[in-house]
Amino acid sequence: MSDSTDLSAFIAGLPKAELHVHHVGSASPRIVAELAARHPGAGVPDDPEALAEYFTFTDFAHFIQIYLSVVDLIRDAEDVRLLTYEIARDMARQSIRYAELTVTPYSSVSRGIPDGAFLEAIEDARVSAERELGVVLRWAFDIPGEAGPAAAEETTRIATRMAPDGLVSFGLGGPEIGVPRPQFKPYFDRALATGLHSVPHAGETTGPGTIWDALTSLRAERIGHGTSATQDPRLLEHLAERAIPLEVCPTSNIATRAVETLESHPIVEMAKAGVLITVNSDDPPMFGTDLNTEYAIAARLLGLDAPGVAALARNAVKVSFLDEPGKARLHEEIDAHLAAWQRQA
Repeated sequence: MSDSTDLSAFIAGLPKAELHVHHVGSASPRIVAELAARHPGAGVPDDPEALAEYFTFTDFAHFIQIYLSVVDLIRDAEDVRLLTYEIARDMARQSIRYAELTVTPYSSVSRGIPDGAFLEAIEDARVSAERELGVVLRWAFDIPGEAGPAAAEETTRIATRMAPDGLVSFGLGGPEIGVPRPQFKPYFDRALATGLHSVPHAGETTGPGTIWDALTSLRAERIGHGTSATQDPRLLEHLAERAIPLEVCPTSNIATRAVETLESHPIVEMAKAGVLITVNSDDPPMFGTDLNTEYAIAARLLGLDAPGVAALARNAVKVSFLDEPGKARLHEEIDAHLAAWQRQA
């Protein structure tokens, strides 16, 4: 068995946490095909094989277009529950024990799903997933930035006034170009005042100034992507000194053309600067990946062995918003997996 195959087997069984993964974007071809068959005429293929071609993007704008076409398949609370539970099933197969799923309630509520029914569906799926699959889900409610203040107001209302049990953080997604971060400061201020954590996307398709804006205006505790951080040495130093984590998604950055090649991915420079890195899959089926694959990519780019990969997994647990007993249990699982692996070596 080669070293890379050996490490892949280690990663496959490694208990993991994922911090940057989108609700609708986690719909596998199996799930999308089922939803498309439920809603014929939506323009989305109902053949899992045809979906592979459908999910080939020319640029970030095209990705958003395709993403929204899948959002349009989520028509009622039953669709929401199916999607959420089946995502957890796919996570369980990858040894993911905990995930903070980025959910965009505005996208569903604005399409006619009552807010109460939407929240009841994701919460029912969350409770069932933990009980039946051993996967703990928490929510990051995000504003779709391109939809502007109306979406921000509605997302903030749902997050602060309806506040489902699984909600832990508040984010900002969608296109960055033409969508400045500071305009969302009042909404983040309201959300953070209720105890939610700040996790906006920033610096994926724009420069480091967007990351600075997320830090100063939105009080970001973690940065989604942060790909352009390496363009600003002072920013890298700031992130490292303050231990502000980056939620890095290598394959996503290639698929959306934010980065040209994996070999040129800034994750290496981030690590050399001492920035706290977590590895994530973003919209895994749409990008033809999963979290295990992203760990294998990171291990190759960073030159990590099994202990190094385990340390990467601990990073995600450490900076997650899981409660302390839950973190302790997951750290113990990671340590036990590594110890068992080393005994076999």
